[in-house]
Amino acid sequence: MSIRVMLVDDQMLLRTGFRMVLAAQPDMEVVAEAGDGVEALEALRSTEVDVVLMDVRMPKLDGVETTRRICEREGAPKVIILTTFDLDEYAFSALKAGAGGFMLKDVPPEELLTAIRAVHSGDAVVAPSTTRRLLDRFAPMLPGSGGAGGAVGRDRPELARLTDREREVMLLVAQGLSNGEIAARLVLSEATVKTHVGRILTKLELRDRVQVVVMAYETGLVRAGGSAGPAR
Repeated sequence: MSIRVMLVDDQMLLRTGFRMVLAAQPDMEVVAEAGDGVEALEALRSTEVDVVLMDVRMPKLDGVETTRRICEREGAPKVIILTTFDLDEYAFSALKAGAGGFMLKDVPPEELLTAIRAVHSGDAVVAPSTTRRLLDRFAPMLPGSGGAGGAVGRDRPELARLTDREREVMLLVAQGLSNGEIAARLVLSEATVKTHVGRILTKLELRDRVQVVVMAYETGLVRAGGSAGPAR
């Protein structure tokens, strides 16, 4: 089956470029396009979509709010945010809204295709370490990102549902380690780490590893720079 992709960007030239790249792939097809969030939500009412490539700055309804509304739906498609370096703060908000990750608009075609296939198969769109670099830059500027005076680690009710081992795994996920690297660090099997990650997602009601990273920053479990928050 082909991966059904929707392109959401107010620049037709960019949509045309992405469409040409995707059309050349035997396992992908562009099934819908939209120039803003309102058009995107309308298109999703009548079109089955697997992956949405979403711009962040658009007229009528921006990509952050559009992403939030899409991700609230039952069986929602996965959303990949397309951004530029000067709009990374919007990408942070979109990750919080439910996007699976982000990519730069000038990404090489092969990387874009790999990301679409990865998110369609259920993996994170971007490596956690890439997401962490984004959060390192902007998390200290945003409310609820573990700034001074906020509760840290165990003091946060969101993390109280986790066991000590799950909290340890969450910290390493947020620092950008893969399951294999976490397994080596904690002397566990990779299957056991995968089980812990699944339980973390379930207990915290998160969609994927990217949102684990976001929550780790919001709760102060990880500080800008990737360091662990103060122990309590």
